[in-house]
Amino acid sequence: MSAVDTSVLRDGLVGAPSARRSVEPAAPPRFARRADAPHAVVIGSGFGGLAAAVRLGARGYRVTVLERLAEPGGRAAVHHQDGFTFDAGPTIVTAPHLFEELWQLAGKRLADDVELKALDPFYEIRFDDGAVFRAGRGDALRAEVARLSPDDLPGFDRLMTLSREIFEVAFLELGHRPFSTWRDMLRTLPRLAKLRGHLSVYQLVARHLKDERLRVAFSFHPLLVGGNPFTTTSVYTLISHLEQHWGVHYAMGGTGRLVAGLAGLIRHQGNTLRCNAEVEEILLHDERAVGVRLAGGERIAADLVVSNADPLWTYSHMLPGRRARRWDAERIARARHSMSLFVWYFGTRRRYEDVPHHTILLGPRYRELLRDIFDRRILADDFSLYLHRPTASDPRLAPPGCDAFYVLSPVPHLGADVDWKRAAEPYRQAIARHLEARMLPGLQDALVTSRVTTPLDFEARYLSVQGAAFGLEPRLFQSAWFRPHNESEEVRDLYLVGAGTHPGAGLPGVLSSARVLDALVPHADAWRDRHAQR
Repeated sequence: MSAVDTSVLRDGLVGAPSARRSVEPAAPPRFARRADAPHAVVIGSGFGGLAAAVRLGARGYRVTVLERLAEPGGRAAVHHQDGFTFDAGPTIVTAPHLFEELWQLAGKRLADDVELKALDPFYEIRFDDGAVFRAGRGDALRAEVARLSPDDLPGFDRLMTLSREIFEVAFLELGHRPFSTWRDMLRTLPRLAKLRGHLSVYQLVARHLKDERLRVAFSFHPLLVGGNPFTTTSVYTLISHLEQHWGVHYAMGGTGRLVAGLAGLIRHQGNTLRCNAEVEEILLHDERAVGVRLAGGERIAADLVVSNADPLWTYSHMLPGRRARRWDAERIARARHSMSLFVWYFGTRRRYEDVPHHTILLGPRYRELLRDIFDRRILADDFSLYLHRPTASDPRLAPPGCDAFYVLSPVPHLGADVDWKRAAEPYRQAIARHLEARMLPGLQDALVTSRVTTPLDFEARYLSVQGAAFGLEPRLFQSAWFRPHNESEEVRDLYLVGAGTHPGAGLPGVLSSARVLDALVPHADAWRDRHAQR
C-alpha cells in the first residue's frame, strides 16, 4: 500500500478501529487507468449508488452512473421553490467519517466541498403533556435524563453501555461485511443473542428505563430507518451510541451539498453520471449481468452492474422473463415493507427564532399510533411529527426574513386503503393547524410557498415497492442475511446497494452498503485478470 493509501485509511476512520482494519487498499488517487479497465454500471444515484461509484472508481474501474430523474440524489434530491431550498429527504449526518473516507479515496478533502456543522443539542423532543427533552451529547444528555426522571439514571447508564456494545459489534464490525451465506449469519448469532438482539428496541429500553417519556425518547430511533420500535430488533439501539460517538451534524447549504460533492468526485475520477437515463432492463448472458437497456432502447455493456434501486423493484421489474429463485413474486408479496411518509415542505414570510433545527413533536399516542401505521394500516386522526427548520442553522436557504421548513409524518405504505389524491390536502391542513396551535403561531397567514410528497410519490418517483419510504421493514428476520444480499443471489456480477439491502436504511446504512462492495468486488486489475482466464 502506498503512503497515500495509508493516510486515506488512517484519517478517514478516526475512532473506528474495527472499520479501519476492514478497508481493502484502493488504487492511489491519481485515476490513471488502463484502457481495458472493466466497466461498472451503477443504476441510481442515491447515496448508495454515488458512494459505490466513488469506491469502484478508486479501485480502477470505469464507472457510469445512470439516474432516471433529472438530478442526482434519489431520496436526497433538492427542491428549489420561490427562493426557498428544501432537502427532499435525509437531513442528519451521524457518521461523517463515511463521507470523509469517500473524499479521501478520490484524493480530496470533504471540508473543501462541504461544511458539516455539529448541532448542540441534537434535537428537541416535545411531548404531548408539554414536557420537553433536549437530546445532546455526554453530560448534557445525562442531565436531561436526571431532570425528567432522576430515579432512571442508573438504568440510563446501563442502557448507554449496552448501546455502545451493540454499536461496536453491529456497526463497527458487521455493518460493512457481507452476509452472503448462512454461515455468515450463524457466526454472528451467539454475539447478537448475548446483546439481546431477539428483543425489540422498545423492550430493551423498557428494561432499563421506567419513565414512559424516556422510554419514548430512547426507543423512537427505528422510525428514522423505517422500523416500528415495538417490532424492530434491539440491534438498532446502537443509534443512541452512534449519536454520542460522532455527534449529529448538518451539511451547510443542505444535504444536497453532499450529493453535489459526490457527483463532483465521480467526474474528478474521470467517470460519468448521466441523468434522465432510466434503466428498464438488466441484460443477462448465461445468468450473468452484462449491461443494461435504457427506456429509449440504448444498450450499455458492462462487466458488472450495481443496482441502487429498490432491490424488490430490481428483481421484479429489471430482470424481465427470468424466473427468480429466491426473490420471486410470492416472496415479495409476503415481505413486510417499511412505513411510508407524508412530507410537507413550506416557507414562511417570517422567522420563528424559538424553533430549533430539529424537533420531534409527539402526539397523545405512541404504541397505538404505531400499530395504526404498521399493522392496521389506517390513516389516524392524530400524528407524531418531525419538524425540520434548516434556517435555524443556515438562513441562506430562505429569502431574507423568512424560514424554510419541512414536516414529516409517518404514514402507512400503499398497502393501506388511503386515496392520497383526495386525502393529501386535508391531511396537510390538519398538520398545519396542529403546528400553528403547538409551535408556529400565525402559520396560516405566514405561508408563502408549499409542496407535499405522499406515498404515491415514493412509488412513482423512486420506484419504491408499495411506496415504502425505507424499503423492507428492519425486523429481525428481514435483517442481515434475510435481506436481499449485496451480491445478488439471483444473477452473477450483479450487486445491490442502498436502503433495501444490508445493512439497511439511513445515511450510515446506505453508505455502509457501498463499503460492503470492497469485500465482494476485487480490484479492477484482479477482475480483468480473473475474467481473462474464463
